[in-house]
Amino acid sequence: MGFHAGLAAEQYDRQYSNNVLIQRISKYLHPFRFKLIFTVFIIIIRAFSESLPAWVVSKMLDGVQTNNPGLEFILLLTGIVILLEISGYVFNYLRRRVLSQIIAKIIQKLSLDAFSASATQDLTFHDNYSSGKIVSRITSDTRDFGSMIGLTSDVLSQIVQSIIIAIILINTEWILALILFALIPILILFISRFRIIARKITRDGMRAMANVNATIKETVSGIAIAKNFRQEGAVFKYFTDANDMSYKVNIHRGLILSIVFPTMRTLGGITTGILIYVGAISVMTGVITAGAWYLFLLSVDRFLMPILNITSYWTQVQTGLSAAERVFALIDSEHSVKQIDNLVTENLSGEININQVCFGYSKSDCLLNDFNLHISPGETLAIVGHTGAGKTSIARLITRFYDFQSGEILIDGINIRSLDLNALRKHMGIVSQVPFLFEGTIEENIKFANSKINRQEILELSRKIGEGEWLENLAEGLDTQVGERGIKLSMGQRQLVALMRVLVQKPAIFILDEATASIDPFTEKQIQNALNLILENSTSILIAHRLSTVKSADRIIVMKQGRIIEEGNHDSLLLQKGHYEELFNTYFRHQSLSYIEETRHFLDSG
Repeated sequence: MGFHAGLAAEQYDRQYSNNVLIQRISKYLHPFRFKLIFTVFIIIIRAFSESLPAWVVSKMLDGVQTNNPGLEFILLLTGIVILLEISGYVFNYLRRRVLSQIIAKIIQKLSLDAFSASATQDLTFHDNYSSGKIVSRITSDTRDFGSMIGLTSDVLSQIVQSIIIAIILINTEWILALILFALIPILILFISRFRIIARKITRDGMRAMANVNATIKETVSGIAIAKNFRQEGAVFKYFTDANDMSYKVNIHRGLILSIVFPTMRTLGGITTGILIYVGAISVMTGVITAGAWYLFLLSVDRFLMPILNITSYWTQVQTGLSAAERVFALIDSEHSVKQIDNLVTENLSGEININQVCFGYSKSDCLLNDFNLHISPGETLAIVGHTGAGKTSIARLITRFYDFQSGEILIDGINIRSLDLNALRKHMGIVSQVPFLFEGTIEENIKFANSKINRQEILELSRKIGEGEWLENLAEGLDTQVGERGIKLSMGQRQLVALMRVLVQKPAIFILDEATASIDPFTEKQIQNALNLILENSTSILIAHRLSTVKSADRIIVMKQGRIIEEGNHDSLLLQKGHYEELFNTYFRHQSLSYIEETRHFLDSG
């Protein structure tokens, strides 16, 4: 369990330049351009209302010192200051309200794009990369990206405020203004040096959190196994190790990021001290007025705080940019299944030709080599062989879950790479070795393949399977809750629901990767009934683990190390006394009636 490895970049990760990131971000901002223009307008007005109070107070101070104005003048300026401060609050509220709507929409769109990219990826992608880490990009990273947009608005507001104050200060006393402005190049140099470190350490922090999310998902999913083997302590340690690694990385991140603000604060304090000294001398010598000096002292914070906040926000902007980089990398990840066209066919007869196909799950691993197979329309083909013989790989290639390296696969004479993936899979019904059910009712799971079918049609189909007794045995029938992954149902019941899901789809090509788990004879008979309903109307490929399934096939091919070494029907293959007979004696013979009778006779005679 390499937790340090969890901090490494995924193979599909990539680094984007700031310009590229800004271009990508602008595409998400474009639909809200008018609201953003309105927001900028509000930001400018707010910046004026935040910048002017110090100037107004300085004028009041100079007026009091020289002209001894009346109470009305003082009350007027006091009212103006109060009005400016209130308007600043109101405009800030409006800005945040409009932005919150924009950010929520952008996060929604970005999450949808990231989820869509993940959902449409090939099985190769999901086999290679942790689902927990993918979830982290879709959820946590998109939120961080949204936060960056809000922070960018804050930064822009602070910059506009600094510019306005700078103009006021230059017009008041340019020498003191230059002393204040001399600090800016130092800050810019510090920020530019810090940016590279901040981006890297922020990216590591996100990877560490993604590693924690992946660990949580894996340990929670496997909690039943942990309890079965009394390994709750090991599971806890597994999570603790990942969490500790995240803690260490984020402590390091926090220490580095926390350097910025104190450094900026110190530089600002030094500048304030210089202005106090120079300003006091200037007032005493009559170079500037007391009001101007007050304006500078009050404006140091109002001018420098935006710059200090910019440096503080910059670290969070780096978090947002790193988050954007990770989300865009997921969206831009390449597909391993390559298409040469997107033809859509309304009907398929189900003829399949596999011609000289070479395939391996990695470039160095060739599982199928110059593999050839013809399946006639409506034929039921059973594939048998030891584990690793290549049975499931054939099914995965036909369904386009994986891509082959060379050769061709034709369906109804059309190159499979030319067929639109969604249109192709619409004609395919697939039942995996461990049937997956979504949390919900049996009816909802059956309708997953065909949302247009109504309840009555489902009931009529269910009655064709053992006269519907399998459904009547469930307390709430079609309304029975299956639980997460179908945990509330037996394996046999899950298989029946999975087969019903295929039945309502009415596929031209049916692929069954049969479960190896043993089930009772009554349920097996019901499963066989459901299978027969599908087989009579489709071209079927059965990766068989039950004797009843093998016997129901029109043809059986026997595979070994990615090659077909025998083929025929059940009886003819047994007569050959080859590899199939070995498989029969290993996997199927104990399921036969003759074996059961022999065993019973042996026990009775004993």
